[in-house]
Amino acid sequence: MDIDLSGKTALITGGNLGIGRGVALSLARCGAEVALTYFSHQQEGEETVRMIEGMGGKGHAHQLDATDSAQVNQVVDQVAETLGGHIDILMNNAGHLVGRTPIEEMSDEHWHKIMNVNVSSTFYVTRAVLPYMNRGWGRIVNMSSLAARNGGGDGAVAYAASKGAIIAYTRGLAKEVAGRGITVNAVAPGLILETPFHETFNTDAGIQGAINATPLKRGGTPADVAGAVIYFVSELGSFITGEIIEINGGLYFA
Repeated sequence: MDIDLSGKTALITGGNLGIGRGVALSLARCGAEVALTYFSHQQEGEETVRMIEGMGGKGHAHQLDATDSAQVNQVVDQVAETLGGHIDILMNNAGHLVGRTPIEEMSDEHWHKIMNVNVSSTFYVTRAVLPYMNRGWGRIVNMSSLAARNGGGDGAVAYAASKGAIIAYTRGLAKEVAGRGITVNAVAPGLILETPFHETFNTDAGIQGAINATPLKRGGTPADVAGAVIYFVSELGSFITGEIIEINGGLYFA
């Protein structure tokens, strides 16, 4: 069955690299017009837009610090204007581990930075986008993590807590906006290769250990996550809301 998102518009935070880029390309491939944001790595954001245009789609890139609520409001207004006054699909992908720090050694600043980049950003962007989900149809997909289920790796308690908060946020928001024809779901990836996350915060030995422990005996790819997102935002997932899809090759069962 072909998935047709023609006429739909989408916004993806952190859509310039890794999972975000994979989702952006998949949405464009299905016919959606895609706006993406990047915090840094402008070149990669513009490259993603060129990739979208290369397949005959429409793409737009905007710089955004998603932890700045005033900037979020301004950029979302700009995105909505670019997309014709409506945003049908939102993927809250932007997030970060920031660093691995044990709780006893963690500063207040470190804790709040992780919560801001993973939780507050999701709240700010969603709040700004909801008025533009104005056609009686909307799809929101949030980014959780395997860490929300298993507590994360060494020094990742704050990250795990932030991703656990995303699960609760997803379920609460799903009930709040259901009457407007909007579904809200989340994906919770495990080891996803070809992403800056594991290139920065993992080691070759750690990656191989995770692969060895995974029943499917491989790491995931951005395309694996994008497939779940496309399911949620298409009519195939129209009667599903408040759900979390675990994407970890069988490493953890919810």
